[in-house]
Amino acid sequence: MKTLKVALLGAGNVGSQVARILLEDADALAARTGARLELVGIAVRNVDAPRDVQAPRELYTTDASALVRGADIVIELMGGIEPARTLILEAIEHGATVVTGNKALLAVDGPTLYEKADAAGVQLSYEAAVAGAIPILRPITDSLAGDKITRVMGIVNGTTNFILDAMDSTGAEFSDALAEATRLGYAEADPTADVEGHDAAAKGAILASLAFHTRFALEDVNCQGITAVTAGDISSAKDAGYVIKLLAIAEKLDGGVSVRVHPTLIPREHPLGAVRGAFNAVFVEAESAGELMFYGRGAGGSPTASAVMGDVVSAARRLVLGGPGRTDSTIEVLPVLPIDAVTTRYYIGMDAADQPGVLSKIAALFADNGVSIETMRQTVHRDENENGGPATAELRIVTHRASEAALAATVEAIKGLDIINSVTSVLRVEGV
Repeated sequence: MKTLKVALLGAGNVGSQVARILLEDADALAARTGARLELVGIAVRNVDAPRDVQAPRELYTTDASALVRGADIVIELMGGIEPARTLILEAIEHGATVVTGNKALLAVDGPTLYEKADAAGVQLSYEAAVAGAIPILRPITDSLAGDKITRVMGIVNGTTNFILDAMDSTGAEFSDALAEATRLGYAEADPTADVEGHDAAAKGAILASLAFHTRFALEDVNCQGITAVTAGDISSAKDAGYVIKLLAIAEKLDGGVSVRVHPTLIPREHPLGAVRGAFNAVFVEAESAGELMFYGRGAGGSPTASAVMGDVVSAARRLVLGGPGRTDSTIEVLPVLPIDAVTTRYYIGMDAADQPGVLSKIAALFADNGVSIETMRQTVHRDENENGGPATAELRIVTHRASEAALAATVEAIKGLDIINSVTSVLRVEGV
């Protein structure tokens, strides 16, 4: 039986689980691939560092470059841009198949890596880079290759979904839900990449690239995080039959593709509305297949290792049977559309004076800007700090479909009204 040399770069949470599978399941993997997958080394910064899963000590090395040059399959799980980028390019140059879970690198410099792999005729696989254990990239590239995808909407960050779900189920404010997520290990000590939407944006760029056969980078994604979402927004959304989720959305519009990440109101009965805790889900709409839902654990050592090993087995089978690497499916060059090109529904929260004529003035202003109101809710409350002070009203408006540009103009006009104390939130509505 043929032997394929496997080099593993990184022995963190995911890397350690990949090493365990390669060592413990060697016979089963050989039966599935037709080759022995020999783990020849694991590149780490410190060979003596403690690890949850400990491989034989002789496998650990600090010389990643030498390890890469002698491998048939290189699994990169180091994360970050460098030295991961240099090592992947070195692996490609030496003709090795590369499997990576590095979403940040793919989002920033994916087009360069794809081009290098194509030119060398080697395979670059990255199923683990999006949504952990959920098999979503291969279904897009293989199962739906004969269809036309029109939209992809995904909950692709478990930390933010846990936070928003906690706010929805307990009524907690964002800061309290974040503290709980940190205590339970769902949020990093520095949660910026998650709560500001950067992690989801990187995954959104990858999904858009595969769905629309055009190379998108992180800079092409319009990104907004969840730090401004309040318990009041969550409560109002619940009253109206919605739940708030951080969605990565890629959709084909007239003239190009929009790729965006932002907190979004979605009907509670929508499949994405039922995704709880730290789970991920990706909702795909295609012309012939219709609506498809992929759901599962989006993070964690074992789930993500499952996605990595799926790519490894697929690559090993190709190396055994022969033939060129499966190259990137880029066949189009669609322009990236600005957020102003998007047409959707909106939710606007505002604090206004409770006096005659307020609602009619606001409704007229919406009409003047070409934005139609679907529902308007008003909650009146009296200022507790002033005895007999003026009452104020909390207004929550959901619009019909409108362009981003028209909505932005409407919001700016509202802020100029003397009857408006503040615009408290502007959120988009999807799935209706």
